[in-house]
Amino acid sequence: MFLVEAKRIAVVIIGSLFNAISLNFFLISANVYASGFTGAAQLISSVFNDFVGIGISTGILLLLLNIPVFILGWFKVGKGFTIYSIVSVIFTSLFLEVIPLVQLSEDIILNAVFGGLVAGIGVGFTLKIGASTGGMDIVAMVLSRINDKPIGIYFLSLNAVIIAFAGILYEPENALYTLLTLYVTTRVIDAIHTRHEKLTAMIVTRKAKELQQAIHKNMVRGITILPAVGAYTNENKNMLYLVITRYELYDLERIIKEVDPDAFANIVETAGIYGFFRKE
Repeated sequence: MFLVEAKRIAVVIIGSLFNAISLNFFLISANVYASGFTGAAQLISSVFNDFVGIGISTGILLLLLNIPVFILGWFKVGKGFTIYSIVSVIFTSLFLEVIPLVQLSEDIILNAVFGGLVAGIGVGFTLKIGASTGGMDIVAMVLSRINDKPIGIYFLSLNAVIIAFAGILYEPENALYTLLTLYVTTRVIDAIHTRHEKLTAMIVTRKAKELQQAIHKNMVRGITILPAVGAYTNENKNMLYLVITRYELYDLERIIKEVDPDAFANIVETAGIYGFFRKE
């Protein structure tokens, strides 16, 4: 268990480094904005610097914006999930302060594409190990539980505000380049992990009982167990059918590997569900 948690923390820190590199090497100097709270902090920093004459770093603003979100997440989402988010934001803010602000290219398209690519790698691997980058992840999860709407709606809303202000306060082209960055980031995250909120897992195993107990020990999810027969071997098995959130995927993969390494698992994207699905 210690090694698993140590691996998670290490990946979260590396993901934070990628996010900071994306901003300080590509996006900030080009006035192109990242997604979520990072982009919001970046935009506020630009406004203070360009229109008010006060220099406030993106890292400090990112940390300040996330403080109330951490409190909300601690009580409404879960302590473990929030702790990973806190680690991610703290190290992102730290790296933003330590890494120098460098302009590698004057080509705004190159900055937008590579900034989105590097950010997508950082976020994608953070999500893949069952953690989050904080900010909008937590807010969207809480709001989706209240209104029962997809998390993507809230990501889209915040990013739309960032894009609109980028176009109004600066050049309309900045909004278009920001949109390009968000598109690249999303595509990279899709390739590494998934942006879908819910996933369906179908697990064919010889150890249905042990696997069911291990899953219920780590997550509260309903499981349907169906009889199954291997077509090649004619061996009797069982199939476990369950729906999880994207944040639980890493834990499910780990459980399957520990309990039954020979199990066959098929993870598919879930467009929608009807009926009871535990949200807390």
